[in-house]
Amino acid sequence: MPHDPVLAQIVRRYRSDSRFPISALGMGLLLLLTARPALGAEAGVASLDWSRLLMALFGGLALFLFGLDMLSEGLKKAAGQTLRTALGRLTKNRFAGALTGAFVTAVLNSSSVTTVLVVGFVTAGVMTLAQSVGVIMGANIGSTATAQLLAFNLSAWALVPVAVGFFLLFAGRADRTREMGTMIMGLGLVFYGMGVMSDGMKPLRTHPPFIEILQKMERPVFGIFAGALFTALVQSSAATVGIAIAMATEGLLSLPAGIALALGSNIGTCVTALLAAIGKPTEAIRAAVVHLLFNVVGVLVWIGFIPLLASLAVSISPESSELEGAARAAAEVPRQIANANTLFNVANTLLFIPFTGWFARLAEWLVAARSKPSRVLVQPQYLDEAALAAPSLALEGVRLEIGEMGEIAAEMLEAIGPALRDRSLSSLDAIALRDDDVDVLEAALLEYLGKIRQRSLTEEDSREQQRLVAATLHLEGLADVVASDLVELARSAGDQRGEPAGELRGLLEGLYEAVSRAVRLAVEAVRNRDATAAAEVVRMRETIREEAEHLLARQAQQLEDEAPDDLLRVRLRVSFVDQMRRIYTLARRVAEVDLPPALSRRR
Repeated sequence: MPHDPVLAQIVRRYRSDSRFPISALGMGLLLLLTARPALGAEAGVASLDWSRLLMALFGGLALFLFGLDMLSEGLKKAAGQTLRTALGRLTKNRFAGALTGAFVTAVLNSSSVTTVLVVGFVTAGVMTLAQSVGVIMGANIGSTATAQLLAFNLSAWALVPVAVGFFLLFAGRADRTREMGTMIMGLGLVFYGMGVMSDGMKPLRTHPPFIEILQKMERPVFGIFAGALFTALVQSSAATVGIAIAMATEGLLSLPAGIALALGSNIGTCVTALLAAIGKPTEAIRAAVVHLLFNVVGVLVWIGFIPLLASLAVSISPESSELEGAARAAAEVPRQIANANTLFNVANTLLFIPFTGWFARLAEWLVAARSKPSRVLVQPQYLDEAALAAPSLALEGVRLEIGEMGEIAAEMLEAIGPALRDRSLSSLDAIALRDDDVDVLEAALLEYLGKIRQRSLTEEDSREQQRLVAATLHLEGLADVVASDLVELARSAGDQRGEPAGELRGLLEGLYEAVSRAVRLAVEAVRNRDATAAAEVVRMRETIREEAEHLLARQAQQLEDEAPDDLLRVRLRVSFVDQMRRIYTLARRVAEVDLPPALSRRR
């Protein structure tokens, strides 16, 4: 086997620099696989400059992927609030879910990220697995938006948006202007990268071994396998379809071969979601399996109807009747490939959306629920690394995780009352142990929020990140008060004989229940962005203050009647009132994360 200096250089760079994209390595492997016959043919070696060809393809791919990332980054910032609102309304109607999935994926430029985000909603109980199937189906439609964009052959004008976007990005002061500049510059780099790849592939038009490989692509199984393999390597179906369109622009790829590659890319893109689901809760694995099942079944249904799909794509695509032969094919086939890709995904969604429940049940059958150990420290469920690609949506995952953390703290507080009444030391020990779970989630949340902070954030996302850091710290402090101070007070109270008088007991229980309710409302305010719940927590301030002062006054009056041996009970009750006030203060600070501005100014 001849030595490949280009491949050796790529591998050395990849090993020495972890930032070197795996997509480049995957591209090099595929190119060398297709080029291998040429390297063994004397005529082929003489007619091609492989160093220039690979340099153009690698450089073009790098510009293409970097531009795609910039375009998506600008879109995510501009549409962050819209994405949050859309994802919050997709729980009931499967058709609305499909539309939402398509919209979110078109903005994120990643059906895998959409799938990961949906997993969080399923795990949180916001939607069922069956409802999430519609969103996953819609995500496939959204992933075709990039291909439609790439089918416009604008590489000759690509440097114009690069220049305009650069000016807006570096000269603009307002966030909106900079976001627009990021999008425009990214769009220009996408088309410029496409042009570089397209120009680099021109010598291959007369290279017999490469043409033979492309002819094999017209065999559906071979083309689908190649598309799936390449997409799995680069983890981007947009890159696979983009390269197919670039090849078609040079007249190198026929429509059936392009369709086969696009179908394969739909299978290969599932690898990202499957890898992301490793080690995650059962719901995450099932959602990834649904994604894979839907795409594989869809490809199997259409594999025998590629000629029909090609005819439909031709019928809805513009013609270039003024051209002939290879020139006409180069002008028409790119758009036809993009349209065929969209038709395939839209038709699959319409065909299978009535069977979302069937897909969910099949995934549940294939992935059985795992039994939970009797006692293990809790692990974060919603802090997925893939969601960091969209900071505004990653912050939604943080809210869900804070909700889980707050749920534990609220349960700890609510368990104090029964443990105190029953004088159960074992119950108190269990309450104290749960503080370890809160500490685990706090550490994970602060680490994840730190990663979000390292991303490029809008002013609103930056402010929200800071508010959620504060909410995390306040909730952890609340749990500490329960686990240490309240548990110790309960232990001391359990050692005392006698019960407070009926009126005093009622006052103590009333204060305890009011504070417990405030904690619950504060958790709901953060988890669901519920401004009404947040405002109610703040309004409870005067009520709790009055109840606490009334209790303290009652205790002061009873001091005269208490025997010296009963002074300890009085101190315990006073300490209990103080701890309740501390817990309410922390709950109010948590709720203020979502406090309406008007109330925030008055507090």
